[in-house]
Amino acid sequence: MNGLDPAAGLTYGAAFLTGLLGSGHCLGMCGGLVSAFFLRTQARGLAPHLAYHGARLGSYTLIGLAAALFGAVLVGTGGIGLAQGVLQILAGLVVILLGLDLLGLSPWRNTLGFAPLAWLRRQFGQASRRGPLLGAAIGGAINGLMPCSMTLAMAVQATTAPTPGAGALLLLAFGLGTLPAMSFASWLFGRLGVRARKRLLQAAAFTVIALGLATLWQGSRYFLVMYRLIS
Repeated sequence: MNGLDPAAGLTYGAAFLTGLLGSGHCLGMCGGLVSAFFLRTQARGLAPHLAYHGARLGSYTLIGLAAALFGAVLVGTGGIGLAQGVLQILAGLVVILLGLDLLGLSPWRNTLGFAPLAWLRRQFGQASRRGPLLGAAIGGAINGLMPCSMTLAMAVQATTAPTPGAGALLLLAFGLGTLPAMSFASWLFGRLGVRARKRLLQAAAFTVIALGLATLWQGSRYFLVMYRLIS
């Protein structure tokens, strides 16, 4: 799959920017979870925080890898050229819808996640009992699987990645963008007002929509080129 090759650097940059601009959303959705987790465990030192966020980034990376492999399987089951174009068009449309969902403008409200929410909450609550390092790693890994329109948008985007490794890097870039805010969640949680979070989320949503439009455009062009070659 070569659709994203010419703009791979821009794609990774957009994923990182989405994570960075979505910091307000991350704090609103998960900041309290992170703060409560470390208050409950009373973990001290840097190691538990590194374990938590390292595992969280690991979850994002695995999501990207799985999504890219899924995209490769979908392409492999049909006409390679046309299927790649169709996949990019569909992925672009879904990413645009998810961006609109972040703005509250989508007719479809995202309720999808990477695992059952009740199970995730239960495992997250129990993770603090597993010790400061193991518990932090488990908690971080589960945090990375929490339902989130931004993460889902990046996962859908990863289905069009040229290789499984590129899909993994795409989600890793997104995760790295969330790292500054999530690393200081307990400090930042009370310092970003509702208005600031809303504006950051809007900027992240527009970045997601731009990424979806670019993917839709690339897929449409690729599909037309392959269609002309075949016909």
